[in-house]
Amino acid sequence: MKPPIERNDLDRKIWDEELDAFVPDRVFDVHTHVYRWEWNADPKKERGPFAETVGRQFPEANWDALDAWDRCLLPGREVHRLAFPFPFPQCDFEASNAFAAKETQGDPLSGALMLVHPSMPAEFIGERVRRDGFLGIKPYRYYAATGDPANCRIADFLPGHQIEAADDLGLIVMLHLSRRDAVADPENIGDLVRLSGKHPAVRWILAHCARGYSAWAVERVAERLRELPNVWFDASSVCESDAFDALISAVGADRVMYGSDDLPVGVLRGKYVAFGRAWSFLSESNQTLDLSHCDPRMTFTRYEQLRAMRRAAQRLGLGKREIKALFFETATDLVGRVRESRPG
Repeated sequence: MKPPIERNDLDRKIWDEELDAFVPDRVFDVHTHVYRWEWNADPKKERGPFAETVGRQFPEANWDALDAWDRCLLPGREVHRLAFPFPFPQCDFEASNAFAAKETQGDPLSGALMLVHPSMPAEFIGERVRRDGFLGIKPYRYYAATGDPANCRIADFLPGHQIEAADDLGLIVMLHLSRRDAVADPENIGDLVRLSGKHPAVRWILAHCARGYSAWAVERVAERLRELPNVWFDASSVCESDAFDALISAVGADRVMYGSDDLPVGVLRGKYVAFGRAWSFLSESNQTLDLSHCDPRMTFTRYEQLRAMRRAAQRLGLGKREIKALFFETATDLVGRVRESRPG
């Protein structure tokens, strides 16, 4: 499959001058979506929030498409992935999970996570893990039993029986936190401390730097995060260097892993920007800034994320070993240990 686009001169300059020397030859992307738009089961989906990006621009994210984007944006790099379905609020779970399992089978280093709904019994999850080779589960806040995805607690969308199943099987749990203060929310951090201690065989990955799109949330709970040995963090779609500075300073470079949030987030032109206690995606189409004083073009979200990671690495004085761990070795070690413990 040919690259989906040609990078423009701005993209090439950012890659050549800032990123090429930073990104190692081997990359493991721990936050990748594989899906088809047809598995969005919302009858009003063509007017919904994902209609333009997922529905029209990127209606299918298969392995060939992901490879093509990585060849385009990470030229010359060998890329492997931890992939899982896109969490449509109304989702065909059966088709989505079957596709994720199938798409990862061609790469022995890559793996898949199973998208789960709170109603799925532990026995069902265990059977699918054994049958399809899933390395873990992907719960999501859209499926919260409370019906409030913005303010739910972990147990509202990841019930105890599913955590126990993940503990029994030694699985990864890819967790996207809810609530306004993300990981700094007292109930969230309290639940994380309790659950990670009670279920030590679970390998928890907190997506988007524990949803820490700027530094303040991680800084507030840094000491408590440091004491959770079975919790890792993925870097996907975070574009503020102070967020990476705070997280790596808190837990060490060996517990943070690269992720792209593709498709579609990482390949969109724009950037997640933080302000006050908030963050939002700034794109070419959702702002009216006067940019006549500069080059107004935007580059890829993934490039903005990598720029932030590089600046934090420079400030913290990370060496080649730590940067390789950030991009590849921590993830492959984690996935390898899960494979070894997974039931046959």
